Amino acid sequence: MKAVGPIPAGYETKDGQLAVGGKTARQLVERAGRTPAFVYSRDHLTNRVAALRAAMPKRLGINYAIKANPFAPVLGHMAGLVDGFDIASGGELALAIAAGLDPSKISFAGPGKRDAELEAAIRKGVTLNLESENEARRALAIGERLQFAPKLAIRVNPSFELRGSGMKMGGGAKPFGIDQDRVPDLARQILESGAEWRGLHIFTGSQALGADALIEAQANVLELADQLARDIGGPLPKLNMGGGFGIPYFNKDRPVDVASIGEALEARFADLPASLADTDLCIELGRYLVGEAGVYLTEIVDRKESYGETFLVCDGGLHHQLAASGNFGTVVRRNYPSAIATKFAEEAVEIVDIVGCLCTPLDRLADKAHLPRADVGDLVAVFCAGAYGATASPSAFLGQGPAAEILI
Repeated sequence: MKAVGPIPAGYETKDGQLAVGGKTARQLVERAGRTPAFVYSRDHLTNRVAALRAAMPKRLGINYAIKANPFAPVLGHMAGLVDGFDIASGGELALAIAAGLDPSKISFAGPGKRDAELEAAIRKGVTLNLESENEARRALAIGERLQFAPKLAIRVNPSFELRGSGMKMGGGAKPFGIDQDRVPDLARQILESGAEWRGLHIFTGSQALGADALIEAQANVLELADQLARDIGGPLPKLNMGGGFGIPYFNKDRPVDVASIGEALEARFADLPASLADTDLCIELGRYLVGEAGVYLTEIVDRKESYGETFLVCDGGLHHQLAASGNFGTVVRRNYPSAIATKFAEEAVEIVDIVGCLCTPLDRLADKAHLPRADVGDLVAVFCAGAYGATASPSAFLGQGPAAEILI
């Protein structure tokens, strides 16, 4: 038997079923029109941002990295909760604009920006987080041609990393950002060019659960920003301190202690150097804000036995939940939080494997999980599905197509 991960707080039971926003799993599927379906909770999103704001210094802005979940209704809801948005492609820029987001609150990071993407961002007044000197030259040339003063920040590749992060985005040779020792020269060129200087973006890693590691990284970011601001010799309008806050996926994971992080930041902010005294400070979070607000519902279409093991075969799978299947950077496959949504109140009585409908042995949603008895027609729920599910999974594989998505 293998444990399933921890089901996030805030989910309800109604008529013996999993419920979101007062609607049972069956009602949610009816609302979505089909399975598989991603269901996102407005209340979870609102409560997560409110709790984070309560823990963090009032001065700190909160940005949402829309790569985690760019579903238009989610973006629309988040617009009333956060202070800014971070995008990573021209496609995400188009989604953000279509959702009615204010371009002046959007920043655009990511290596390999094409000229058409740079031009679209400059025309809209979006801040570009420059990833290289060459990108800076291209952005300045496009701005000159358009007679627009581009809004330019520099993404810094620091010499340090975020300890314990799932993906390290800084420290050593990276395709992301400009090595910290080259930043002052480029910043001075931007200031001399007549472009609008928007400051620094320092992102060190993601999916970290250790408060001490996050506190250390934030302290290092503030120290580096102070050093760079003094080397540049001018004011630093904004500092995006990155994010990295993770969520618990597996049985022994524990939530990030945001209270400790907030207390440490409050102490840092009370003693900021002169170079950062008037700087607009923010953090950039994606998964932490939306991950636990989503649940993936998939219907069991077959129950079968094979050499003494029971398989529940679902109409969903890795084509929508690549990470839950263990095929999105996980070295050792472990079970995500999951449940039989239509038997949510029942006791676990059997050991089963939950698999998808694809012709590959990689398509597994749970291995040897201890769950209530489930049959054809029952619904399986995979939690922590609000981030990196619908858009980070190969939905076109084997012609399966995307899942439904709804915001409740």
